[in-house]
Amino acid sequence: MRTEIRIAGFGGQGIVLAGAILGEAAVIADMEAVQTQSYGPESRGGAARSEIVIADAPVDYPRVTVPDVLIVLSSAAMRKYGEDRGEKTRIVVDDDLVQMEVEGAERIPFTMTAEDLGRRIVANIVMLGFITNRFKLVPREAIEKAIMKRIPKGTEELNMNAFQAGWDLADGKKPKKAKKAKDGKKATKGNKDGKAKKDGKAKKDGKGNGGKA
Repeated sequence: MRTEIRIAGFGGQGIVLAGAILGEAAVIADMEAVQTQSYGPESRGGAARSEIVIADAPVDYPRVTVPDVLIVLSSAAMRKYGEDRGEKTRIVVDDDLVQMEVEGAERIPFTMTAEDLGRRIVANIVMLGFITNRFKLVPREAIEKAIMKRIPKGTEELNMNAFQAGWDLADGKKPKKAKKAKDGKKATKGNKDGKAKKDGKAKKDGKGNGGKA
């Protein structure tokens, strides 16, 4: 059994980090996995893509050809990376940042949910919680371990809350809102807030989940 996953968005959303976490979770669960990535020369704002192949046997070809699962977090990424999907591709898009019609897509408020938690930058972890529950790609315990290995020290509670919020979204539940400080600057002790603008523009980011592409 081979499952191909593509996660796309813009630099600064943690697209590559999300793919690395998912691939590592598969390995933790004793599955075979390969993760590849591509992004523009810009550290922020350019297109970013992470592709993961998960299988129960050694992966003979590491690239995603036609994704079984396509996750998109910006309109620009949808235009660039969303065309080569198949009839059976299951599509999930960020309801706030993908401002275009995508036939057959499930629209989920990843970014808005992250903002409710106090840190927009954890939208990628919200997304991981959602797809872990919705598509059963890897066991929950495995991906939680992978998240804890990858995130900066001191952000464990924030990221686990984000993961649970995504999990709840997949169950049709409305995640609980975190108590936010003014401008979100004290949502997580010791971290400065950075708000990513829509469709590819972002301000300087703090340490919510590494702030990687």
